[in-house]
Amino acid sequence: MVEELLHSSPGLLNFGIFFLLAVVLLLVVLGFVTYAILAERKVMGFMQMRHGPNQVGGRWGLLQTVADVLKLLLKEDTIPKLADRPLFILAPVIAFAPAFMVLATIPFTDKFQFADIGVGLLYYIAVSGITTVGIVTGAWASNNKYALLGGMRAAAQMISYEIPLVMSVVGIILLTGSLNLNDIVEAQKNGWFILWQPIAFIVFFIASVAELNRVPFDLPEAESELIAGFHVEYSGFRWAFFMLAEYVYFFAMAALTTVLFLGGWLPLPFLGFIPGAVWFALKFTLVVFVLAWFRSTFPRVRADQLMEFGWKVLLPVALANIFLTALLKELLNIF
Repeated sequence: MVEELLHSSPGLLNFGIFFLLAVVLLLVVLGFVTYAILAERKVMGFMQMRHGPNQVGGRWGLLQTVADVLKLLLKEDTIPKLADRPLFILAPVIAFAPAFMVLATIPFTDKFQFADIGVGLLYYIAVSGITTVGIVTGAWASNNKYALLGGMRAAAQMISYEIPLVMSVVGIILLTGSLNLNDIVEAQKNGWFILWQPIAFIVFFIASVAELNRVPFDLPEAESELIAGFHVEYSGFRWAFFMLAEYVYFFAMAALTTVLFLGGWLPLPFLGFIPGAVWFALKFTLVVFVLAWFRSTFPRVRADQLMEFGWKVLLPVALANIFLTALLKELLNIF
């Protein structure tokens, strides 16, 4: 485990190893973001009977996203004259930093994890909530009514759906008796939690789509309605930071779903000879594909439907699942 390597190394060397591994992880995540965007566009093209990107980088368009990023970074960085300049500059950083910080507690295998802390799940939930502050800050600092309206929508949506998201994992905490993500994975040796907690999985997955601001819950950006929502006044690399935060959370949420409900790195029976890292990658890829599939399939919901669904459907179902899990654990003495 990364922690073991760090504990066995003295002072400055310890910091150097940790920094190097963090840079490697950042590069991996940036690579994922680059090709997740391409893969999503190709999946959407396939499902809508189009080709998708097929010019830059050969017939598969392998360099299309790289070209898009270069174009974005070369664009002029503008700051509105009446904007709150310090907050306007700081907001994208506040939005992005937590997205990378939450990856510290994700156990990709039983031997690769940056921080094996006892409350890893709580850490993820708490730190990821900071991004909402960055979004609202950017919206308010822009001094634009469209940005502010988009920011308020984003805050309302992310806070509303974070509650059923948290409530849905309480059943898992009841069964495992731990907030440690490694313990949660180990508890799934007798069956993944998608089988033991199907209701929780459905609620968690829907709420995670809303937390990621993805179709059909993409109202915070809703380009056709709000001229790109809370980041309407951003351009160039600052706008890229908001988009980067969204896709890093895409990576983190897919990894968390894999850990909580799909057994993490644990193999299927009789296939234990396949390395855990491969199993994690396969399950992770499946979650990413389903999220892209959702984007290709569903229309955007109305704002009132979105809020009603979160408070009147998902939250009661998540609470009912907690009581049902506690009852079954007491009566059947499972786990």
